[in-house]
Amino acid sequence: MRRRGRGLSASGNNPFDSLAVDYDDTFTNTVIGRVMRAAVWRRLAAVFPAGSRVLELNCGTGVDAAWLGERGVRVLATDASQGMVDVACARGIEAARWNAEDIGALADQPGVGPFDGALSNFGGLNCVHDLPAVASGLGRCVRPGGTALLCVMGQIVPWEWIWYLGHGKPRAAFRRLWRSTVWRGLTIRYPSVGSLRATFDPWWVSRRVWALGALVPPSYVEPWAARHPRALHRLDRMERRIETWPLVARLADHYVIELERR
Repeated sequence: MRRRGRGLSASGNNPFDSLAVDYDDTFTNTVIGRVMRAAVWRRLAAVFPAGSRVLELNCGTGVDAAWLGERGVRVLATDASQGMVDVACARGIEAARWNAEDIGALADQPGVGPFDGALSNFGGLNCVHDLPAVASGLGRCVRPGGTALLCVMGQIVPWEWIWYLGHGKPRAAFRRLWRSTVWRGLTIRYPSVGSLRATFDPWWVSRRVWALGALVPPSYVEPWAARHPRALHRLDRMERRIETWPLVARLADHYVIELERR
């Protein structure tokens, strides 16, 4: 089933529109991309059983929604980028153009909610300027006891320091320490685990935080990973064993916070 629509504030071009067609080639289907997404999928399988109804924010090309759909989970996938929505719809999933800040308005649409849970993968929320609106909006859309799984880019990333300093790019190495950067006119923010918990606290309670990309390198290290797949998979196995250690989660390229609707 396909669905195309516009969010309340989704007018204008989005910098991700021009990346949509090639996104799967540049990340999803890369060696690092597959390893990272597999780690997320293991948790999705644990928290969203068949028959669940899930609201996805920043769905990108719809890969996660399609995977969940194959396992009997119904997903309404949303993204602020029409280009991403078009690719997602081409996969045959239910996708709509909708800004994350306006997601609460879905609760007023007849027959749309409530959802059993919510998902935002691979840093989509880092591109959102009003996280309190997202927290309350998801709170309106998800039933009490439901789960939100949010994958967010972290602020302190030793892998990034080592890689970019080794390539003579100190500004890039420490860019996240400034708490926000600008990319193609879009402000990217890097909330800490503590600040994200506090933002979502009125509606949500934190249940679990785990690392994604503490030992596994970030996506821009793909040339190395492609040459050393066995080393990459060893790093992944090690990371999965220690992923919930608090310090490890705080030093990862992404951290995943799992929240329960109050």
